[in-house]
Amino acid sequence: MSAEFSFIIKQPGTSPTPLDLPLGSFLIGRGKGCGIRLRHPEVSERHARLVLTRDRGTIEDLGSANGTWTGGRHIEAPTPLAAGQEIGIGPYLLIVQRVPEAAAHVPPPVPPVQTSEPPAPPSPPAAPPAPQPAEQPAGKSPFRAPPTDPKVAIRREIKNQIHRELVQRLDLKRLTAARVNAAELQQRARETLDAVIAEARDKLPPGIDPGQLAIEIFNEAMRLGPLEELLADESVTEIMINGPHQVYVERHGKLELTDQNFMDDASVLAIIERIVSPIGRRIDESQPYVDARLPDGSRVNAIIPPLSLIGPCVTIRKFSRVPLTEADLIRFGTWTAEMANFLSICVQMRKNIIVSGGTGSGKTTLLNVLSDYIPEGERIVTIEDAAELRLGQPHLVRLEARPPNIEGRGAIIIRDLVRNALRMRPDRIIVGECRGGEALDMLQAMNTGHDGSLTTVHANSPRDVISRLETMVMMSGMDLPSRAIREQISSAIDMIVHEARFSDGTRRITHVTEVLGLEGTQTVMQDIFEFVQTGVDADGRILGALRPTGAVPTFFEQLKARGLELDVKMFQPQPVEGGIR
Repeated sequence: MSAEFSFIIKQPGTSPTPLDLPLGSFLIGRGKGCGIRLRHPEVSERHARLVLTRDRGTIEDLGSANGTWTGGRHIEAPTPLAAGQEIGIGPYLLIVQRVPEAAAHVPPPVPPVQTSEPPAPPSPPAAPPAPQPAEQPAGKSPFRAPPTDPKVAIRREIKNQIHRELVQRLDLKRLTAARVNAAELQQRARETLDAVIAEARDKLPPGIDPGQLAIEIFNEAMRLGPLEELLADESVTEIMINGPHQVYVERHGKLELTDQNFMDDASVLAIIERIVSPIGRRIDESQPYVDARLPDGSRVNAIIPPLSLIGPCVTIRKFSRVPLTEADLIRFGTWTAEMANFLSICVQMRKNIIVSGGTGSGKTTLLNVLSDYIPEGERIVTIEDAAELRLGQPHLVRLEARPPNIEGRGAIIIRDLVRNALRMRPDRIIVGECRGGEALDMLQAMNTGHDGSLTTVHANSPRDVISRLETMVMMSGMDLPSRAIREQISSAIDMIVHEARFSDGTRRITHVTEVLGLEGTQTVMQDIFEFVQTGVDADGRILGALRPTGAVPTFFEQLKARGLELDVKMFQPQPVEGGIR
């Protein structure tokens, strides 16, 4: 997009810097989310906003600490730009060089909705000021502003104005302090928003639907803003927010950039607070990352500056509103009906099972389905960092770890909960994920009468699971010899079910492996089923199937004693193209 407005940026002691901007809306400040970034302590995080359209250009102060100046006075409202105009921002002078003819002569089509400008919302802590950029050659600008569609910019500006007016009239802080319940608060917000939009209806440019605008602003003010639409989309399995202006989703295993965005860093931070506060978590400069969950069980991770250099980042692992079942995994190609039957028998026989795989491979989903095979008459205790598992058994105790308080005290880690669970008379213990020293306590539980326990581990293969467990046991702080650790692992673990996400986005079980025991210093394992890829179709989909390796589980003869039937033929190799497999 060609430049429409031209400026010169001056700072004492440096050479003037030219700045050509296309039409759009640009934040000015020293914060990381600003399109025009001026790194000086006298400049606020969100200092001012430039709005450049074909009809006009305006400069607006955003409640900055030191103000924005032009013509020897503070800017108190959006001020039109004119060629030769000097704008003072901290030690900087922003000199208007060129204004399009239309912008100089046509009156503004959209007057501001609000009558006064409230203080700017709080911004995340800024990183220490970076060194000033080196002197730039003529025509080169160190200020990079992303091109913006003028229509999008105008719509965003209108939303910002109405949103600020809503916050000002509603006085959310006062209502929250008065402990107004959520339903009443939302009702007041709707009524106030309807009134604000009714006042602004005649001033809205053509093409902007007041009803849709009200929905978007209400979601941003009271709910999860742009996330609401994505959370309602059943095809979306993961949402990734990389700062306020970049939101990716995963659909069918593929990443897509959406057209959703937030107003600024403060908007993303407000959404994070709405997610973490109800479950007693916090995020601030002293604790700049957090794991949380949504009411539907979806997993949330958030990290903010100064650890994130691009602004607040949020990752949401969505779960289906209706938990997936055995039939769903068969339909998706994750496993076969025969495989499902075999693993259900393993669960009923109280085999200790580890579900392994990489990030996003479907471990938690598979763990949920396997848990469905646990008989209803058993007492189950689940232990998680952030509660995700959704079991349907009636005798269920759910435990969740707790982070430290603002003083750094009071943390309850998974390891503490595993130890406590042993005193709760569990029939089975399910740990959402083993990541550290809790692996030792989990192995000891499996070896001391709590057969049939389940957990997940990040690993690249079944063999890697053993190595990962050894490493995690060492993280417990217990000075155990390597052989003792391997004996614990080989006697505790019965089965490893490994899942992987393929290049076509599908998630499939690739190995079902039995752990046989320890020979010398090596853990002996045998693959009972493994995925055999046969090719790739024209659409890039992976072709293949789970096939038996010919190995029969060592506990096969025990099935009859337990009254469980399993056809031995399912373990016999099947003919495939090129020979027997």
